[in-house]
Amino acid sequence: MASQEPVAPIAERVPKIETVHGEVCTDDYSWLRQKSDPKVAAYLRAENAYTDAVLAPTVQLQELLYEEILSHIEQSDEEVPSLYRDWLYYSRTEEGKQYPIYCRKQNSQGASEEITLDLNEMSKSVPFLSVAAYEVNDAGDILAYSTDTTGFREYKTQFKNLTSGEILPDTMERTGSVAWAADNKTVFYTVEDHAKRDYRVYKHRLGSDPASDELIYEETDELFRVGVSRTKSGGYLVITSASFTASEVRYLAAETPDKEWRLVSPRRSMHEYYVEHHGDHFVILTNDKGKNFRVVTAPLNDPVESEWKQLVPHRTEVMVESVLCFRDHLVLYEREGGLEHLRVFQASSSWDTGVRLEFPEPAYTLSPVSNNDFEAGFLRLNYQSMVTPPSTIDYDMNTHTPNLRKQVHVPGGFDPANYESFRVFAPAADGEQIPVAIVRLKGTQSGAPTLLSAYGAYGISSPARFSSAVLALLDRGVVFAVAQIRGGGDLGKRWHDEGRMMNKRNTFTDFIAASQYLISAGYSDPTKLNITGGSAGGLLMGAVTNMRPDLFNAVISLVPFVDVINTMLDESLPLTVGEFEEWGNPKIKSNYDYMRSYCPYSNLEAKAYPAILVKTSFNDSQVMYWEPAKYVAKLRTLKTDSRPLLLKTNMDGGHGGSSGRYDRIKEIALNYAFLLQQCGLT
Repeated sequence: MASQEPVAPIAERVPKIETVHGEVCTDDYSWLRQKSDPKVAAYLRAENAYTDAVLAPTVQLQELLYEEILSHIEQSDEEVPSLYRDWLYYSRTEEGKQYPIYCRKQNSQGASEEITLDLNEMSKSVPFLSVAAYEVNDAGDILAYSTDTTGFREYKTQFKNLTSGEILPDTMERTGSVAWAADNKTVFYTVEDHAKRDYRVYKHRLGSDPASDELIYEETDELFRVGVSRTKSGGYLVITSASFTASEVRYLAAETPDKEWRLVSPRRSMHEYYVEHHGDHFVILTNDKGKNFRVVTAPLNDPVESEWKQLVPHRTEVMVESVLCFRDHLVLYEREGGLEHLRVFQASSSWDTGVRLEFPEPAYTLSPVSNNDFEAGFLRLNYQSMVTPPSTIDYDMNTHTPNLRKQVHVPGGFDPANYESFRVFAPAADGEQIPVAIVRLKGTQSGAPTLLSAYGAYGISSPARFSSAVLALLDRGVVFAVAQIRGGGDLGKRWHDEGRMMNKRNTFTDFIAASQYLISAGYSDPTKLNITGGSAGGLLMGAVTNMRPDLFNAVISLVPFVDVINTMLDESLPLTVGEFEEWGNPKIKSNYDYMRSYCPYSNLEAKAYPAILVKTSFNDSQVMYWEPAKYVAKLRTLKTDSRPLLLKTNMDGGHGGSSGRYDRIKEIALNYAFLLQQCGLT
C-alpha cells in the first residue's frame, strides 16, 4: 500500500476585527497568543509533527550533517586566558558536554585551576541555561552572575563566594547589567519592567535583604533603556540611559558608592554620547558634530559639553563604533567601507592620527575581546574571515607587532586553501553599491546553489565570519553569501538611517538587488537561490518573499518578526515602545501606512511562494512564538503552490533556539537538510 502524504494542520479561524486609521483589519489567528491555552501548544506540536513527517526522508541526511558539522569542532577546547587583576579567567569545553565551564587561575607559574561556574552541573535540572552577567569584585573573592533557565531572557542575579564555593543568599530577580563598586561589597544592578525594559538601577550591599535595596535611578521615558557598568580603568561607575537616537550618562567614583551620582550632559534629541575614563579626564564618544561620531575629552570635575575638547574629529566615511582606554593607549574600533578597523593612539603623543591595523583579506571581521587589564600594553582582538578560523591576537601597542595566541583548530580535514572568499558590490536602484561577501569551494561551477543571508536592522553589521557548520554546504557545492544591506551599520550610521523608519523598504530592495546581482553575475540562478535570516532578518525574509517570490527557491526564516503592525500596536509587549525609533509608531497614520506596505503578515497573498521553513521558540521573549505561528497559519490558506511550508517550534528554547551546543548543531543540521532537499542535493 502506498504511503500517504503528510497532511498539514489547519489552524482554527477565530476572527478578531479592529479598525486602525479607518482600515478594517481582520486577524483570524490572534487566538494563538493565548500561551496558556492547551489548544495553542497542541497546534504547535501538530505543526512540529507535520514538519517531522515532511522531513522524514532527510533523517539520515540530518544525522550525516550533524556528524559532519561536529567533526569540524574541537569538542574539548580552551580559551586564551584573560588577566583581570591577579587572576587569569577563561572558559573551556569538554567533549560530550553541552555547556562551557568557567575557570580561573592565579597569575603565577604552576597555579592550579579553579572552576567558578560549571554550566553543565547547573543545567541538570533545567531545560535551558544562559549566563549573562559575570562580574568578579576587586578582591577576587565574590562572583556576581545571572542566569536564565527558561529562554525568556528573565535573569536572576546571585553571588558565589569563590573561596568557599558557597552560593550566598542574596538574590535579585529580573535583572540586567551588574557592576561592582571598589569596596568589594556594594553592587549596582538594573531591573526590567513589565515589557522587559531595563528601567531602574538599584544599590545592593552584600548580606542585606535585596527587598530593601536603594533605588538609585529610574528611567521613566519608555523609549530609553538603562544600563550600569564600570570603566575599564576601574575608577568610575557609569549609568547610561539610551534610546535608539539619544543617550544620557551619569557617573560616580567607584571608591565612593554612597555619594551622589552626577550627570555628564543632559539628554537632547538625536544626541548620543558614551563615556570612558582615562587619567584626569573622561573620553567621550559623541555624535554632536556628525552621525559617525567623534571623540572628545572632558575634565573629571566638570565634564559639561562646553568643556569638551576634540581628540578625533568626525569623518564622513568612518564610523567610530567604540573607544577602549588603556593606561598608555587609546584604541578606536572603527568601520569603513563595510570593514572593521582598529586605530591605536599613544597616550603620550598628540593623539592626532594613530596607527591603523591593516588586514589583507577582502572580507573579514575583527573585534576587541577580553581587554580587562587597564595596565596592558597589548590589545587583544579576535580576527576571522569566511576562510580563516577565529584567531586570538595580542597586538603590541608599543611595537605595533601582532602575536597570534591561538587560532581555533578545525579538525575533520579542513584546509583553507580549498576555499575562496571575496566581496562583490550589487548596484541598488538608487545607485548605492551593496557589499556582498561570498565564500565557496574552489572550482564551484557558475549557477551553483546559493544561500544568501542578511540582517539589515538596528545599525547592526553583518560581518563575514567563519562558520565550521557552513563547510557542510560548501563541500556540497553550495555558495554562501552575506549581504550588507541598509538598515545595518556596515557602512556607518548613514547606512542604518537609510534602512529604518520611513526608509525601511530600502532594506528589502537592497536584498533583492543583491539577489538579482548574484543571478546576473552567474553565481546562482532563480531555481537555486535560497535565502535565510533571523529575527529582524526574518522580517526581511517575509517582506522579500512577498515582494519577489519568483527570485527564491527556498527560505529559512528563523524567529521571524513578521507581524509588524499588530506587535507595534501592542505597547505591553517587550521591545515595542523602544523600537518606535526603528520601525515607527503605527498609531501615527503616516507611520502605519508605511509599515502596512511591507508588513509580511499583512501582505500575504494568494500566489505561489518558495519552499519555506519557519522556526521559532515557545519561550522567545524578543519575537513571540505567535508571530511565526500566525504567519504560517495564514499563508497556508493562501499559497497556490505545492511547495513545503513548515513550522518548527522549540518548546524549550529562546530567541537563539536551544542553549546547549550539541542541540544547536542538531537544529542547524535540520535547516541544512531542508535546504539541500529543496536543492536536490540529498
